Amino acid sequence: MNKINLVFCYFCLLIIPPSLSYPVFAQSKIYNPIPIEENQLITDKLTKDDIPTGEGGFAKDYFINLEKDNQIAIDLISDDFDSLVVLISENGATIAENDDGSDSESNSLLFTRITESGKYIIRVKAFGITEGGNFTLKVSRLQPIKP
Repeated sequence: MNKINLVFCYFCLLIIPPSLSYPVFAQSKIYNPIPIEENQLITDKLTKDDIPTGEGGFAKDYFINLEKDNQIAIDLISDDFDSLVVLISENGATIAENDDGSDSESNSLLFTRITESGKYIIRVKAFGITEGGNFTLKVSRLQPIKP
C-alpha cells in the first residue's frame, strides 16, 4: 500500500505523493548585534540591508556590557540622516532614547544611568523614511566630578 501525504489549506486539499519532496529554505539573515566597547569610536553605514523598522527606515544594533550605576553618554552623529538612538535592555525593554541632542541639530545624544548590570543593545536608527547613510557612534562612561 502506498502512503500519501495530505496537506490541508483553507481552500483545498492537496494529495502529494511521498516521492515528491520540496526544499525548505531557512531565513538567510540571522540577528547578530555587533559587539562594541565603551570609548570605542564606531564608523559605520546604515543601509537598506539592515533591520527594517516597519516605519520606512532601517536600524543597526550593537551590544555592550554595562555595569550597575554606570552613567553613560551615547553620541550618534550623521550628516546623511536624522539619527535616533535607543538603549534596550537584555529583556527587550527600551531603557532610554534620543532623537535630537539639541534643538538645532539632527544628531542624537543620550545620557542615562544603568540600574542593572548586563548586556544592552544600542540601536542606531534613521528617523522617518530614509535608506540611511554614514554615521559615527561612541559610548562613553561618565566619571563623577570629585570636589
